[in-house]
Amino acid sequence: MSNPEIAKNIKTGSFNTNYHDLGEGEPIMFIHGSGPGVSAFANWRLCMPALAEKFRVIAPDMAGFGFSDRPEGMTYNMDVWVKQTIDLMDALGIEKTNLVGNSFGGGLALALCIKYPKRFNKIVLMGSMGVDFEITDGLDQAWGYTPSLENMKSLLDTFAYSRVLVTDELAKLRYDASIRPGFQESFGSMFPAPRQSSVVSMASDEKEIAKIDKDTLIIHGRDDKVIPFENSVRLHHLITKSQLHSFGECGHWSQIEHNARFNKLLIDFFAE
Repeated sequence: MSNPEIAKNIKTGSFNTNYHDLGEGEPIMFIHGSGPGVSAFANWRLCMPALAEKFRVIAPDMAGFGFSDRPEGMTYNMDVWVKQTIDLMDALGIEKTNLVGNSFGGGLALALCIKYPKRFNKIVLMGSMGVDFEITDGLDQAWGYTPSLENMKSLLDTFAYSRVLVTDELAKLRYDASIRPGFQESFGSMFPAPRQSSVVSMASDEKEIAKIDKDTLIIHGRDDKVIPFENSVRLHHLITKSQLHSFGECGHWSQIEHNARFNKLLIDFFAE
C-alpha cells in the first residue's frame, strides 16, 4: 500500500523536499507544525482537498520532518527552513504565494514575510509561534517527546480539546510515524533542553512583525495548551491588517477539531 504522506519530490538547494501539490489557481503554501512524527499530510490532510477545489495547494515537509531529506550534519534552524521554502518556490517557478503556518509553521511564515516581503500575499497564522513567550508544559512535552505509545497518547491528549479525536488508532499512527528511521534522530536534535531557547530562536523581532503590511488572518483555539492564546492576541495587536478568530472548545488543532469551519474561513479569506 502506498503511503499518502509521500508525494512529489524536488531539489531545494542541496537536498530534496517531499511536497504535496494539488489544484490549480492562486497558490497557497501550507507549513506544518513541529510535533513528533509530523508531516505535511498528517497536518493538512483534512484541508488540502477542500482548498484545492479553488486554489493551488502546496504543502512541503520541512527539513528534518516527514519525508524530505535529512542531510547528514545539518543543523535545523529558521535560516534553513526559510531558505528551503524560498528554494521550493523558485524550483516550482512561484514568484508569489499566500501562506498558511501552523504553530512552528506560523513562526516560519512570519520570518519569511519579514525577510522576503515581496514573495508573499496574504497570511494565515494558526496557533502561531513567532513571538517570545514562556514555554508551556504542553510545548515542552511535545518537543521533549521520547518514543512510546503511552507518551504519544498523553501528548495527543494535550493537543486536542476533545477525547473523541484522540483515538488509540490515531495514537498508534502518530507513534509509528515518530519511530520511522531517522525521524526521532532529527527531531530529538532540534529542540534541546532547556527548550525555552528554541522558543526564543523561533521568535521574530516585534518591531519587524509590526512592519508586516499584509492581510493576515490569525486563528487560535481558545483552550490551546501548547501555544498560548495570548500569542495570537499579541500578533493581532502588532499586525495592522490582521483579524483574529478564536474557536471555543478547541485545543491546538483547529484545522482538525473545527475542520469545516476552518476550511471555510480560509476559502473566504483567500477569495476576497
